[in-house]
Amino acid sequence: MKSLAHCSLLWVALGLHAADANAESLRCNASSANEGDTRLSVLYKCGQPLLQDKYCAPVYYRGTLQPVPDPIAWSVVPCLPVEEWVYDRGPGNLVATVRFRSGIVHSIVYGRSPQ
Repeated sequence: MKSLAHCSLLWVALGLHAADANAESLRCNASSANEGDTRLSVLYKCGQPLLQDKYCAPVYYRGTLQPVPDPIAWSVVPCLPVEEWVYDRGPGNLVATVRFRSGIVHSIVYGRSPQ
């Protein structure tokens, strides 16, 4: 039984480590912007983005991929504010798209064009 507990703790530790490994960061000047940073922090570290977009993401029922219908979502559940900032990192580098949810960096994705 003790061995089973140790194995489960090992799997939990490995799972947490793997989640950290997927986090991206955006290298800007002498610092880097990371997941969990605020908009103000990213703006201070990286300057003005090349492009910006704001939209209201749909809200989903808990545990499903079924979106909450608009009349209910707008009257009961507020939408999820999302912003995307695109940074051109110069020749030979991929464009970086920083996605904010509720003002906090949710993800940083590299690619040729924003999606």
